[in-house]
Amino acid sequence: ENATTYYQYCTAFPVGTAMAQTWNTELLRAFGRAVAQEMKEFQIDLWLAPGMNIQRNPLCGRNFEYYSEDPFLTGKMAAAVVRGVQEDGSCGAVIKHFACNNQEDNRMGVDVHISERALREIYLRGFEIAVKESAPLAIMTSYNQINGIHTANSRALCSVIARKEWGFGGVFMTDWSTTAPADGSVPWKCIEAGNDLIMPGSAKDDENIRKAYADGILSERQIRVCAGRLISLIDKLDKKTKN
Repeated sequence: ENATTYYQYCTAFPVGTAMAQTWNTELLRAFGRAVAQEMKEFQIDLWLAPGMNIQRNPLCGRNFEYYSEDPFLTGKMAAAVVRGVQEDGSCGAVIKHFACNNQEDNRMGVDVHISERALREIYLRGFEIAVKESAPLAIMTSYNQINGIHTANSRALCSVIARKEWGFGGVFMTDWSTTAPADGSVPWKCIEAGNDLIMPGSAKDDENIRKAYADGILSERQIRVCAGRLISLIDKLDKKTKN
C-alpha cells in the first residue's frame, strides 16, 4: 500500500556464449564497463556474473550465460569482463558457479565424480585465470557436490585452492537456497569452509551456525574471519562510491 513501483529497464546485452565467439577481450572489457554504468544507475554494488562453467552438457540450463567448452577461452573472456566491471573500483563482479555446475538434472544434489587432474585442467582452469588476471571481488559456489562434498562446504575449493593457491582475496558466497534442502549444504560447514555468505540466508541457517558454535565444532575465530571479509568488502565499495 502506498508503495512506489520501481522497474529496472536493463540493457539486453548478448549472452556469454555469443560474446565469447568474438575472441575479443577488449570488446568484453567494454561490455563490463557498460554493465558497471548500469549498476551505478540502479545502485547495485555486486553483479552476480559472469558465469563461467564449462559447457559440457548441452542441456545445462545456464549454458547461455557461460562462455565455452574451452577453459582457456572462458578464463580470458571472464577476466576481461571482470576488469571492465571493476575498472573504477565502485562495482564488483561475482564469478560463478564454482565449480562443475554442468547439468540441469538434480543440480542441487548431483555428485560429480572427477579426478584432480581433470578438475584442475578443465573445470577450475577458467576460474583460476579469472582470479589471477582480474581479482574479482567475489566468487559464488555451485549447488552440486564434487567427490561427495557440496562445493559450498568444501574447504579444499574455497580456502585451499582459491585463497591459498590462487591468491583470491575476496568474498565467497553460496548460490541461492543451497542450504534449504534436507540433503543440501550444511550452514555451519559453509563458514568452516571459508564460504563467507549464505544466500539468501534464513532463520534455520542462523540457528544451525549458533548451535555449531555452542557445541564447539565451529570456532569464534572462523565466524569472525568470514564476517571480517564481508565488512572489508562493504567498506571497500563504500569508500569507492563516496570518492
